[in-house]
Amino acid sequence: MNFKSGFLKPQRDRIYYEDEHAAEHLSSEMKLLLSVRKPIVVLCIGTDRSTGDCLGPLVGTKLIDAGLKHFHVYGTLEHPVHAVNLEETIQKIEQTFDNPFILAIDACLGRLKSVGSFQVGAGPIKPGAGVNKVLPEVGDIHINGIVNVSGFMEFFVLQNTRLHLVMTMASIIAKSIILADQQIELKKISTKTKSSWLKHAKDVNIN
Repeated sequence: MNFKSGFLKPQRDRIYYEDEHAAEHLSSEMKLLLSVRKPIVVLCIGTDRSTGDCLGPLVGTKLIDAGLKHFHVYGTLEHPVHAVNLEETIQKIEQTFDNPFILAIDACLGRLKSVGSFQVGAGPIKPGAGVNKVLPEVGDIHINGIVNVSGFMEFFVLQNTRLHLVMTMASIIAKSIILADQQIELKKISTKTKSSWLKHAKDVNIN
């Protein structure tokens, strides 16, 4: 999908996990999801074998537990989507859904002052870039959670990332998507109610 310039321009420079309204801010950055007219897939990338890289699977597990109505979730702690099976999973998604809209979620490394923040953007992410792995780009939009500092021995940095930080960030991302799911449901109910009211009004006029 092509995006017009500024169509998904972030309202804030950074959203930090310590902000008590972080989930609401993050959800507002994903307002594009509310207007999508195709199957929405949340692809949570990462592995449960690395503390820093388990952000995606943690989000996926929380979303499955929440029982979302409008999103299809891939990537959990039980069934992670990682370097070994990412390409296969993308093919499965494309075979299962007709022209799906993919929200990709992954952990990443960044500058020290950015650790604990989220990035929402249009277009795909590049999984594995932080640890020099060449993997398929994926996503119509994406959320990155910056879990630690880049620049030196990235693999070991991910392994030694604080679990508390990752779990807190995963909860915030999951909550933001749950909020988006609820907004879509409310929008559908509102549309149905309006449609029902208009039908009733027409029937009254006919009679």
